[in-house]
Amino acid sequence: VSAAGQDFEMDSKYEMIKPIGHGAYGVVISAVDHEFNAKVAIKKIPNTFEDLVDAKRIVREIRLLRHFNHDNVIKVLDLFTPQPHDDFSDVYIVSDLMETDLHRVIYSRQQLTNEHIQFFLYQMMCGLKYIHSAAVLHRDLKPSNILLNANCDLKLCDFGLSRGLLEGEGTSGANLTEYVVTRWYRAPEIMLSCQDYSCAIDVWSVGGIFGEM
Repeated sequence: VSAAGQDFEMDSKYEMIKPIGHGAYGVVISAVDHEFNAKVAIKKIPNTFEDLVDAKRIVREIRLLRHFNHDNVIKVLDLFTPQPHDDFSDVYIVSDLMETDLHRVIYSRQQLTNEHIQFFLYQMMCGLKYIHSAAVLHRDLKPSNILLNANCDLKLCDFGLSRGLLEGEGTSGANLTEYVVTRWYRAPEIMLSCQDYSCAIDVWSVGGIFGEM
């Protein structure tokens, strides 16, 4: 099966519906999981280990999402590699299928009511409270990293830049780099190159998203 110039080597239980997106890290398709009779999203990350920095981000995201279980955080349902397993370069991640993202909604003709905005903010904060309770910072919240469907269900995604708060504790915050968060959603402490920051940076990003809505 091919999509956006990429060949997808999948288990026979998955049947592709259509390509739904592509970006720096890979191509995403929608598919049917015949084992559970459910629609899913499958992201192929080609040449996963070609760049060490990118590989670390991908591993970090997978590790975090495999532990998370919350209605407002994207869930990894399956993870597989093509055969043979002892020599592969591509990784496939199966996750919840969502129809769009907040960036597309904001800049579409869809009029957002106050009720929409309140419900989206509530779900964002619920998702953030959950990951913050696990001592994890998202560090790259922006509308394109917030997925939505027609029921207005919302899920946070793209945890490639996330960090555990405990990684910086007991130090001067040396493990918490300042180059995070897309420019327009950066908190003042990051703009001022502070390395010792907290969960507040994610909350600031939500405020920026609120203003954009």
